[in-house]
Amino acid sequence: MKMVVGLGNPGKEYEKTKHNIGFMVIDAMAAKEAHTPWREDFKALITTITIDGEKILLVKPQTFMNASGESVGPLMRYYKIAPADVYCVYDDMDLPVGKLRIRPNGSAGGHNGIKSLIAHMGTSEFPHFRFGIGRPLPQWTVIDHVLAPFPEDQQEKVTKGIKAMAEAILGTLEVGIDKGMNLYNPKKGRRQ
Repeated sequence: MKMVVGLGNPGKEYEKTKHNIGFMVIDAMAAKEAHTPWREDFKALITTITIDGEKILLVKPQTFMNASGESVGPLMRYYKIAPADVYCVYDDMDLPVGKLRIRPNGSAGGHNGIKSLIAHMGTSEFPHFRFGIGRPLPQWTVIDHVLAPFPEDQQEKVTKGIKAMAEAILGTLEVGIDKGMNLYNPKKGRRQ
């Protein structure tokens, strides 16, 4: 069994914000695949899909971003899922809007949701699926930036990016993280 965690904040007011890109990708995956009814458990909304005969938990923690690990850590232990099988998708300001980057592990890089996962999972050795949201405008704080919706002129990039990320995660679930990185990470030297 594997788990795909999308990070975000619960509640209507956060639904379309940059910080909720993880939830948006999970919803896109659930829209593509047959899944069980959503249910609330372990402070998260959970559904199950099946890829190549393997059960995959899709998880949207309902703890708010900075406490995401309070849901993910206990879920991982309850289902006896190894950290390497916990795929986490989240927003990243260091990538251009709509771009994706897959890594087998990594630091939190200042992302409080990932800091919480690392604290509650006891390791940073889990796959990171980073979705670019770009840098804040000069007069904006980081909080203003991540809690704002994407502007209209970025919507097309975001929609394409969500679709590409959902496909990248589903593909990586089939072929494994190393092949997934080869297939879905942007190639060096290719214009972004």
